[in-house]
Amino acid sequence: MGSPFIEIIECVAPDPNLLAWKFADNGCEIQNGAKLTVRESQNALFICEGQIADVFQSGMHTLKTENIPIFSRLKGWKYGFASPFKADIYFFSMNLFINNKWGTPAPILVRDPEFGAIRVRAFGSFDIRIDDPALFFKSYAGTYKQLTIFELQAQLRDFIAPKFGEILTLQKIPVMEIAGSMSDLSAKIEPLLSPYFAQMGLKLTQFIVASVSLPDEVLKHIDSITNMNMTKDIDRYAEFQKAKAIGEKGSALNDAVTQAAALNIISSQTQAANKSGEDIGAKLKKLKELFENDLIDEAEYKGKKAELLKEFNA
Repeated sequence: MGSPFIEIIECVAPDPNLLAWKFADNGCEIQNGAKLTVRESQNALFICEGQIADVFQSGMHTLKTENIPIFSRLKGWKYGFASPFKADIYFFSMNLFINNKWGTPAPILVRDPEFGAIRVRAFGSFDIRIDDPALFFKSYAGTYKQLTIFELQAQLRDFIAPKFGEILTLQKIPVMEIAGSMSDLSAKIEPLLSPYFAQMGLKLTQFIVASVSLPDEVLKHIDSITNMNMTKDIDRYAEFQKAKAIGEKGSALNDAVTQAAALNIISSQTQAANKSGEDIGAKLKKLKELFENDLIDEAEYKGKKAELLKEFNA
């Protein structure tokens, strides 16, 4: 026949998704001097008559009533320090639970100094672990015999969405910054959100904003400002828009530039031809003056004249 008292207390998590679970004592009392084994990834919490008696971290512990001071203060303790005692034991997983999803099922209202009140939707993930088992038990897990990360996720999603919007408004984070780098926004939000998790005995180790959705009219305004920032002043912006229009085939500015270029080529050719004609005429006139002044004979005159006319007609 087995002992009516619990002499060895240890428990491997029956499910890796468990955050907390109650040790199955089957109504038995704990033997004074019993051994408690708490693994590296665990903490154990003792509850006696509804009060938290102690929290045990990883290691092998010998349970004696004198080692748990609250037992000596409890009203009705009648067996002294050498007798078995009754306590509820909860184990907590101290592992890191990663990639928990959060989001805003409905848009949240954010006030921006430039755009006023706008509706924003956001999505991302967060990593958490239990940091203070006693506080976590008192503030959240006390009514559960078993608590999984999935049950906590559902509660935290409803908790994070309004807090996210509240932080954006209270910290006056502008919409332009919200629409910018997600990593920068995540780094700014995480330390502001951490105290709310700490109130429940949880540690927020990472908070990620994966995407933010803004109203279409806000996005259009941001796009126009981005284009303006590509230039240093309005004159350069105008030059940028003009150059962009010239490069677009079929646009009025592109057609005008093309026609102007063609006219410029024709004009240049005409001017060159006119200049060439003027040069030949001057040479013919000079050649005639040489002949009339008997500086060249008739044969030389006719030969040079023929060469100049041939050059003109080429």
